[in-house]
Amino acid sequence: MNAKRNMPRQTILAAIRNNQPALRPLPEQFAFQSHYDDLSAQFAAVLATVGGQAVLVENYADIEAHLRTTYAGVTNIAATPPQLTHLADVDLAAITDPHDLAGLNLAIIEGQLGVAENAAIWIDERNLPHRALPMITQYLAIVLRRAELVPNMHDAYRRLDVAATGFGTFLSGPSKTADIEQSLVVGAHGARGLVVYLLESC
Repeated sequence: MNAKRNMPRQTILAAIRNNQPALRPLPEQFAFQSHYDDLSAQFAAVLATVGGQAVLVENYADIEAHLRTTYAGVTNIAATPPQLTHLADVDLAAITDPHDLAGLNLAIIEGQLGVAENAAIWIDERNLPHRALPMITQYLAIVLRRAELVPNMHDAYRRLDVAATGFGTFLSGPSKTADIEQSLVVGAHGARGLVVYLLESC
């Protein structure tokens, strides 16, 4: 043991260099292929397992009808889709300090991309005036066009251009944790509920 401790540093490093495995070329393309017969159905099924709800809709009128039923009587609402801003009573353009969103009950925003394998939704600054918006609200509603669903994360990353869009994040389901006794707790440190409106392209 003492002999090993007294080995010169250079001797140890030389032994490591001399015992490295041969280099192998990196694969030219590294991507998994996924196939789902129905991307919307796969997305909805996975979203349900992580505490969210997917609603298939044909147009914004369907979205509005569902929102008015699901969140009847709710106030402190913010909305970014132009077709739904009339439902809001919080003017996001007038807010300069994200702390002023602390009382927000419902945020209605748009997602740019959805992933069927894990129900992740890409949200970036193009339609997000405040980065805290989807995290600070009590309930979150996301409008996502069905045409923007892709099978897996490899497909998603091929579509993303962060240099062009700036800040963005993947979000899957409402806030949750499973650290406590391996039980899924929804609404642990963010949105308590999430509904995703899968919109037919129109």
